[in-house]
Amino acid sequence: MQQVFKRPASLKDVQTHFCPGCHHGTIHRIIAEALDAYGVQGRTIGVASVGCSVFLYSYFDIDVVEAPHGRASAVATGVKRARPDCFVFTYQGDGDLAAIGTAEIIHAANRGEDITVFFVNNTTYGMTGGQMAPTTLVGQKTSTSPYGRNKRKDGSPLKMAELLSQLDGVAFSARVAVNNPRNLMDAKKQIRNAVRYQVEGKGFSFIEALSACPTNWGMNPLEANARVGQELCDYFKIGVFKNVENL
Repeated sequence: MQQVFKRPASLKDVQTHFCPGCHHGTIHRIIAEALDAYGVQGRTIGVASVGCSVFLYSYFDIDVVEAPHGRASAVATGVKRARPDCFVFTYQGDGDLAAIGTAEIIHAANRGEDITVFFVNNTTYGMTGGQMAPTTLVGQKTSTSPYGRNKRKDGSPLKMAELLSQLDGVAFSARVAVNNPRNLMDAKKQIRNAVRYQVEGKGFSFIEALSACPTNWGMNPLEANARVGQELCDYFKIGVFKNVENL
């Protein structure tokens, strides 16, 4: 019997520890499939941030550098400049990239560093107790916004894919989701594009992936997955916001 579905070579053969219904595992698989498709596993260096995203090193069968909180894109810049022959990517959450790491990501993108950034947006600080993040939706209750995010006091959620697309150094910026088969197939396409851009030396590429966080949202996996397709996708529109090949 022919096997038609198997583990990507770029993923380790281990059991995931992520909460049931979390989308990190699905996003990991799609990235690993893209690494396999372009044959870069053996020369890939991942940069792990702080948060749930840090477990990159537990699941990807690649070399990994762990960065201080918010500094993944700065560390990736150094790694890529030291090893321009390597494929270098970061894997970061919204608390890491869009809060403490805002300066690093904006300046790395503006410089057009030849790295790929994968940004997982679940609208909360997943690992540290579900606090309000820069991407928390207006009205969303968290451990630090028990009455819901107040737009007047806290501002609006940051749309990182759109924000970075305005910078001249960015070659590719897109937002994806993996909550249903259609969005999953689009996510595979855009993630492969982001990988290809670095392989072909086109410059800085960015993928924002919407993700469920059932534990901190206080939902079961089905409810959390539905929320991604409804509330998150309604505010954080899926699509490609910059592609230099089309300019």
